[in-house]
Amino acid sequence: MDIISLAREIGKEIQKDERYLKMHVAQQNADEDQQLQQMIGEFNLKRIAINTESQNANADPEKIQTLNRELRAVYEQIMKNPRMTAYNEAKKDFDTLLKRVNAIISLSAEGEDPETADYEEHSCGGNCSSCSGCH
Repeated sequence: MDIISLAREIGKEIQKDERYLKMHVAQQNADEDQQLQQMIGEFNLKRIAINTESQNANADPEKIQTLNRELRAVYEQIMKNPRMTAYNEAKKDFDTLLKRVNAIISLSAEGEDPETADYEEHSCGGNCSSCSGCH
């Protein structure tokens, strides 16, 4: 079996993984939530209004500030929606799986042992003096 065929097999296995399935169901639930979709539409319209006003030669700073407040309020509502929360959690778990798969492949291509190569999640403690660089 060649490398491309193996990659296709990995793709098939990813689509069988519980994290993929959970994310897919959560995305479908979010897509079918009309209230959530209305809020997302409102968010996008506010963002367009902010961009339009900002590019206006006579931009009104108060109007931009008001639109930004409204945008943040809609965003907070979107993020509190249980279906959006479920989607975000499922997406995060799935993204971690993809990072691991990609890390194993990339590190193996760089000569590391495929049996031990893995994704290491790094977190920033905020103290740059002890940092060895961003990852």
